[in-house]
Order: sequence, then C-alpha cells, then structure tokens
Amino acid sequence: MKIYSMTATFGKLEHETLTLEPGLNIITAPNEWGKSTWCAFLVAMLYGLDTRAKSTKTALADKERFAPWSGAPMAGRMDLSWNGRDITIERSTRRRVPLGEFRAYETETGVPVEELTAANCGQMLLGVEQSVFRRAGFIRQAELPVTPDEALRRRLNALVTTGDESGAADKLAYSLKELKNRCRYNRSGLLPQAEQERAALEGKLRELSDLDRQSQDIRLRLEDLKEDLAKLYNHRQTLAYQQVQTLSAQAAQAQAAKEAAQRELEPLEQAVAALPSREEAEKNLRELRSFRDQWRSVQQELSMQPTLPTAPQWEAPFAGMEPEAARAMAEADGKTFRSLKKSKLPLLLLLMGVLGMISAGALTALEVYPFAAVAGVTALIALAGGVFEKISMRNQCRDLVKKYGSADAAHWADPIAAYEQERTAYEEDLRTFNQSRADVDMRLMLLHRRKESLCGQQDPDALVEYWNRVLSQWDACATARREADRADSHCQAIRSMLRPVEKPAMEDGLTCSEAETARRLADCAAEQQRLQNRLGQHQGRMALLGDREKLTQELERKNRRIARLEDTYAALTLAQETLEEARTELQRRFAPRITKKAQAMLETMTAGRYQSLTMGADFTLQAGAAQEDVLHDALWRSDGTLDQLYLALRLAVAQELTPQAPVVLDDAMVRFDDDRLAAALTLLADLAQEKQVLCFTCQGREAAIVKKKTP
Repeated sequence: MKIYSMTATFGKLEHETLTLEPGLNIITAPNEWGKSTWCAFLVAMLYGLDTRAKSTKTALADKERFAPWSGAPMAGRMDLSWNGRDITIERSTRRRVPLGEFRAYETETGVPVEELTAANCGQMLLGVEQSVFRRAGFIRQAELPVTPDEALRRRLNALVTTGDESGAADKLAYSLKELKNRCRYNRSGLLPQAEQERAALEGKLRELSDLDRQSQDIRLRLEDLKEDLAKLYNHRQTLAYQQVQTLSAQAAQAQAAKEAAQRELEPLEQAVAALPSREEAEKNLRELRSFRDQWRSVQQELSMQPTLPTAPQWEAPFAGMEPEAARAMAEADGKTFRSLKKSKLPLLLLLMGVLGMISAGALTALEVYPFAAVAGVTALIALAGGVFEKISMRNQCRDLVKKYGSADAAHWADPIAAYEQERTAYEEDLRTFNQSRADVDMRLMLLHRRKESLCGQQDPDALVEYWNRVLSQWDACATARREADRADSHCQAIRSMLRPVEKPAMEDGLTCSEAETARRLADCAAEQQRLQNRLGQHQGRMALLGDREKLTQELERKNRRIARLEDTYAALTLAQETLEEARTELQRRFAPRITKKAQAMLETMTAGRYQSLTMGADFTLQAGAAQEDVLHDALWRSDGTLDQLYLALRLAVAQELTPQAPVVLDDAMVRFDDDRLAAALTLLADLAQEKQVLCFTCQGREAAIVKKKTP
C-alpha cells in the first residue's frame, strides 16, 4: 500500500493536506507543527477512533486530545494505492461520533469499494491488526522498545515456526483449548455441568432417604401422641366428674348457709321496721355531731381567750392626773426649779448684810453710834434674810427633786410619754378583747338556740347515743341482708356450674392438675398439628423430587456420561501437551530469523561495531560489541545505541509482519550521531524500495544527508 496524500481536520490541523512520495519521505518540521498529530491521524484513518476510551488524570483520550481546535467536526481523507487500484478513504463525524462515518471508493470513478468497511479497513489494507502495526511499523522515539502483545506474538510465532501466517497451529491449539474448556473450564463446561447434575441427583436421593426416615419417625411420634391424648382426655373427664361431685356437696352446703342467713335476717328486719328510718337517724346524728363539735370548739376558744387587760397606773407625783395636767405641772415645777437654781437674792442679802456690818463698824469707829446701830440692825436683818432665803430655796429644790426623783428637770416629763404609750396599747388590747369576746358570745347564743331546736330539754350526748343505737341496728340488718344475698348468690353460682358429666370410661392413672392437663393437651395437639404439617410437607417434597427408581437410573446414566467426558478430557489434555511440545520444538527457531535481520541492520548502523545480537521471547535484547566476549543487556548501552538496537529490531519485525504497510518514524533518530544517522537513512532508503517510509523529524540533518547522497 502506498499513500498519495492525507487531508485532515484533526487536532490543530484544519483542512491541511500532506502529500507523500512512494519511497522515502523526509518531513522536517519544528516542534508543535503537528508531526505527531499526522501520525495519529494516519492510524485513525486506517483503524478508526476508539470513542469508548475515557480520559484519566494523566492522559487524555484520543477523541478529546485530537478534537479540532476550531470546533469544526473531526474529518479526514486519504488517497492511496492498494493492489493496483487508486482508492480514497474518507471518515467524518456522524451524530457526534468522531470519524463515525466511513466511505471507501475508487478515486477516479467513485465506485464504492465494498470490501473495505470502517471496522476492517486497516486490517484489509495493511494485513495486520492495529496493535501489530503500532508495535512493528509505527516507530516513535518514546516507543522504540518492542512491548509484548498477543497479536504480535501470535503472528511472529506463526510466521517463524511454520513459515506462513495462516495460524493453523494456533487454530489447532485454540480448538483443543476450546474443546477442553467445553469439557471443563473452572466451574463451567460439560463435565462440571454433568457433575453438578450428578450431585443434584445424589442430593435428591439422599434427601428422599432423609425424608423417608423422618416421615417414619413422625408417624411413630404421632402414634405416641395419639395415646397420650387419649389418656389426657380421660384424665380431664375424670377431673370434670370429680369436680361435679364436689360442686354438688358445695351446693348443699351453700343452700344450708342461705337458709341460716335468712333466719338471722328476719328478726332484724322486724326490729328496724319500728325504728325511725336510717336516713333520719343519719341526718339527726350528723347534725348532733356537728353541733357537739361546734360547741366544743367554742368552749375551747373560750378557754383560750386572753384575760382582760390591766389599765396602766400613774406613779407619784402624777397619780390621778390627766397627761395634760401632769405635763403642765412638770413644766411649771421645772421652771420653778430652774429659777431657784438661778436666783441671786440670798447672795445679795448676804452681801448687803456684810456691807452693813462693815458700815456699822466704820460708824462705830467714827463714834456715830445712832447710825452705827441702824446700820448694824439693817445688816443683821439682811444677813438673816439672806440665810433664810438660802435655806428656803434649798428646801424647795430638795422637795422638787424628791417629788420627781431626779435633779434633772429636763426629764421630769418623761414618765408622761411612757404612760401615754402604755395607755394607747391598753386601749387597743381592750378593744381587741371586747371584739373577740363579742364574737364568741354571739356564737354561744346561736349554739344555745340550735341546741333548743335539736334537743329541746334533752342532753345532746344522750341523743347521740340513741341515734347511734338506731344506726347500729340498721347496720346489723344491712349486714345480715348482705350475708343472705351473698349466700344466695353463692348458691346460685354453684348450681349454675353444675352440669351432667358422664363417668370416665377407663381408669385414670394421671395425677396432674386441671391447668396442667389443659396445657399438656394444648401442647400435644399443637405438636400433633405441627407433625402432620411436616409429614404433609415431606410427602409433597418427596413427590416433587420424583420416583426413587427413576432417579437411580438417571444417576447411573449420568455416571456413564461423566466417565466418557473424563476420558475425552484426558485425551484432549494429552493432545494439547503433544501440540505444545511440537510448538516448543519449532519455537527454537523463533529468535534467529528476526535477530538475523536485526543484527545485520545494527551492524550497518554502527559501522560494524556491534556484530552480535540476541532476542528473548519477550523481545528483550542483548548485544555485544567487537572484542567483547560477553553479551550485555540493551540497558547497558548508551541512549543512542539503545535507540539503534531497537530501531533495527523494529525494522526487522516490520519487514516480516507488515510487508504491505508503510513504515512511520516520528522523531525516532534524534539521539543518533551524524555517522549512524547516515547509515540508518541508507537502511531506510533500501527499505523504501519495498515499502513507503514516512520519517517525521524536528531536525534538518535527515533532509541534508539525503540531499547530499542524492545525485
């Protein structure tokens, strides 16, 4: 297959066209130009876009990663040559499904190519599945190592071991595996199914045996319960018969008690017939008791009444005086006492007497005797008057002090205020006493009137005793009547319980009570019903399980079928092991065929430095340089050498597995030095003689080297 051109509305590509040559194509462009986008577009046009893939935190799904930046629907066109025919492939968006619409037609005539569909386009054009194309002929710098893939392994194995890609050996192995799986796969297959059916039959037979045994046990237990029930029913009949006999005796006793109570009632009823009614007795007794209680309460209140308050008494000097007169007297005496205390008359008289004596002495000395005598007499009179006045005033003061008992006239009126307070308190107490006594006297008067209306001239206590005797007789009559009614009710109740009961048919050997008998009867009946239900369930289940003889025959047939299946499974296992041994023997030639081509390419790219190369079944590589006695893993080599090792392997695999598919390289040689890059481009140019090669690169070295080599 050769691609002429590609037109894409895909990612950053907006209606852009890439034209290609049949041989080696060097597409040089800077980073972010769209080289990887063209590569992804090529795969999407051939194999379609996986719309079921979901984006993750670390990677975007292709349907989102390559959604057109312009917002236009995703679409593309590819013009190519296939089997000598020029064909155009178109894919466009359908109902929001990116590249969901597919068309394939001849470029010149537009005639549809019926054999190409959206699902098989890549497989038909390239001859391999998408995963094989990605791992064989689609080479990116970040994906140079060949990773294991079942489709890639199957094609390489078939090609190398059998010489063709028909996959007959794999198909045979697959058929054997399918047959074995049909016989037994985990818990599915014919054998497990037959074993399950056999286990089910065995389970049914075991269940039938268990149900039959349990049914026999239930029948035996039902027979025992039948006997126990018969004994319990007979015992209950015996208890009922004994109870009737006891009730008959009790009925006779109750009748006798009823008659005795009636005899006691009759004289009492005759006695109360002549007495006042019970209601009258209760009414009078209630009123008398109320009166007596009130009378006692008033008497108790009288005993608790306070005594008559005592009027306050004046002390001397105010005895018999009113407070106003006493206060006036105290004030007058106080004024007198203070005036006596302040009076200077005795002192003046004494001074005059002294002066008169001095004057008399002086006149005597002057011998003026008449005047001297007059002066002397006057002096004596003044002295005598002063002394008398002094004594009189002192006596008056002493009398006043004695009268009031204090020499402080300012406090002589204090007893008057105290007397007034006592007099006010006395008058209040007297008023309270009079009011309380008036209330009690009023109640006493009312009680006397009530006593006359209730008792007349009789003693209340005697009347209370009389009415108590009346009530006692009525109470005795009521008690006797209740006793007679109770005896009658008891007699009727016993007679109502009497019923005819037949004598038990068999001898009773049980000793349990009536309640215990009823409980045991209920338990036996419940167990009998439960066992009958279980027996019916067992019989229904046994009928559902089927006939034992038929189940036994079916089990024998199932055992024979299992034996045949086990023989078949053993034969298939033996055939599978034999085929695997043959495949293992053929696979010994697997690595040399691929590694021979890869080794030649590696030797060319490294100018003969690496002449030894081996590849494991998981595509791991070991390489040895010249003068190295030991092969080392590829990881021991430099990054550039590692890229060259895997490029050689990828190109060898592409030659073997994808002869019709182009080889696509996306920055796969960025770590090659100039010499090895030139050697690699020579290999690619030779490969381009057989198939189309697309080399996308961000460097100008590849184009320069090719241009330099081109004449």
